[in-house]
Amino acid sequence: MVPFEQNAHSLTTISPDQVLNLDVVFPVLHGTFGEDGTIQGLFELAGIAYVGSGVLGSATGMDKDVMKRLFATARLPIVKHVTFLRGDWEKSPRKIRARIEAALKYPLFIKPANLGSSVGISKAHNRKELGPAIELAARFDRKIVVEQGVGGKKSGQKARELEVAILGNDNPEASVIGEVVPGKEFYDYEAKYLSEGSDLIVPAKLTRQQSKLVREMAVRAFQACDCAGLARVDFLMEPGASGRVYVNEINTLPGFTSISMYPRLWAASGVPYPELINHLIALALERRADQDRNRYSL
Repeated sequence: MVPFEQNAHSLTTISPDQVLNLDVVFPVLHGTFGEDGTIQGLFELAGIAYVGSGVLGSATGMDKDVMKRLFATARLPIVKHVTFLRGDWEKSPRKIRARIEAALKYPLFIKPANLGSSVGISKAHNRKELGPAIELAARFDRKIVVEQGVGGKKSGQKARELEVAILGNDNPEASVIGEVVPGKEFYDYEAKYLSEGSDLIVPAKLTRQQSKLVREMAVRAFQACDCAGLARVDFLMEPGASGRVYVNEINTLPGFTSISMYPRLWAASGVPYPELINHLIALALERRADQDRNRYSL
């Protein structure tokens, strides 16, 4: 092992030009600091091109409360929900519970507003499960979002979970639509990463009219959050005859292994993995060049 002093000294011999001699950064980072605008801000300060959304798009894509406000402003359909602060819950849990139950019907999904990979998310079927679910979410964020579940009129009917991949900057395009069929009650952290049994169906079985509507809404959601480069937009579709579709959330740095949904959707749309990587790098350089045209003083 090289002593720290020697390591630190060797760093001082590297010029700034050598340290920042990068064409593009591909921030394959999930969650806090990686996709919430924090590291994107660092790249902005350094003037480095990077794949994906900027500070604003990344931050709004991470915050489920702000994201829903932007979707609503863009007149995109969203599920009924209630947002409150951890401090308010701790101060008056009875008041928060009453507010939730006055606005929403069980089952409910309780989520930390700012986190990814379904961490801290749970489903409450009744009042007994609501409190522990809120306590869990409150471990991960000061802001908590409670959503009304989407399902059919018959008991046990679950919402269909649809996903669309977006590619582009100012003129984004939507992929074909995929569907996730969770092996568990919903697509939580364990279903995503630890257990088997969830199926990914590409393309999803939808009518032409349904596909057109969902793809158009995916592009509008991407633009509403001021995203760039790439994103995956997730939807919930009511089962049965109604088939009503809600925009659930946008993921500005979706999974990017060769078997992840984002590259799978583009492969099914005629864009193979290597070409997709090249396209994203080109979009990052395009966006950096556009930003370099900005002036910051008179």
